Amino acid sequence: MISKLEELVGRYRELGIDRQLDYDKFYLYSIITHSTAIEGSTITELENQIMFDNGIALKGKSLIEQNMNLDLKAAYERVLLLARKHASVTVERLKELSALTMQNTGTIYHTLLGDFSSANGDLRLLNVSAGVGGKSYMSFNKVPQRLAEFCENINRRRDGSHNMSMQELYDMSFDAHYDLVTIHPWADGNGRMARLVMNWLQFEYGLIPSRIFADDKEDYIKALVETRASEDLGIFRRFMNETMIRHLSNDIIAFEESIDEQPSSTNKMITSERILMMLSENPHHTAKSLAEIIGISNKGVERQLAKLKSLGRIRRIGSDRSGQWEVIPKK
Repeated sequence: MISKLEELVGRYRELGIDRQLDYDKFYLYSIITHSTAIEGSTITELENQIMFDNGIALKGKSLIEQNMNLDLKAAYERVLLLARKHASVTVERLKELSALTMQNTGTIYHTLLGDFSSANGDLRLLNVSAGVGGKSYMSFNKVPQRLAEFCENINRRRDGSHNMSMQELYDMSFDAHYDLVTIHPWADGNGRMARLVMNWLQFEYGLIPSRIFADDKEDYIKALVETRASEDLGIFRRFMNETMIRHLSNDIIAFEESIDEQPSSTNKMITSERILMMLSENPHHTAKSLAEIIGISNKGVERQLAKLKSLGRIRRIGSDRSGQWEVIPKK
């Protein structure tokens, strides 16, 4: 059985959402915008598009915010190259990506063990608090070994990727995200790096990359904390799956609503024709059962049913609760 996430990805691709002009570019800009928004950036997707495409400084936005987004764009451009080459995940590559992520917003730290710079991708030489209550991430002196083990584990799992389902590939990327945050190798930028590495694996396997919106931040942090406390990766996997399902569903609805304005669009007919076919096979389908099979919201199905009725393609016989649909042949 395929997962709900796999069903939605299939629907997303069936609609051709990922084949639109400049889709890859704008989706990447969206990933960057939302990743930095979790860290406090207020720059919107449209503003990033203007800044990235035209090199225009944004009015009313701090230099730190703009550099944060420009730096992360450079890191993602590097990751896309690594993903296409199926390059191994190594400590040096992670440090390189961290340096790109923090190149204009990093800081030099002075410690008893020496100086290090987050702008250079240096591993931290101090301990870091994980929040209220005195808890800390692992001791800095354990980080180099744990980071090397992280790379070995990821590469070992990648070696067996040819036997993995789409859901298993997503889970591998979610696990990498959680594991890297838990190691917390750098003094700054760990969240952006964890999301970057997660997306790296998703790019490599042609998956639709995950985005975590600012609105998800509270649940996102709770999922990380609860996973760490219980040592149950299932908690973070479930959060990521549910978040992706919600975002993909919203993208599908927005796409279908946008193409409603284009009557000649072949994409528009995919959902309506599929509903007609399904009602012909089972006239007792409800909006809910159709939505679950197709992978869109109940409201999306209800809109399609209303339009099909107005076009004279279907009619309802009997009550809403106990009646059934009749498909009317096209004249």
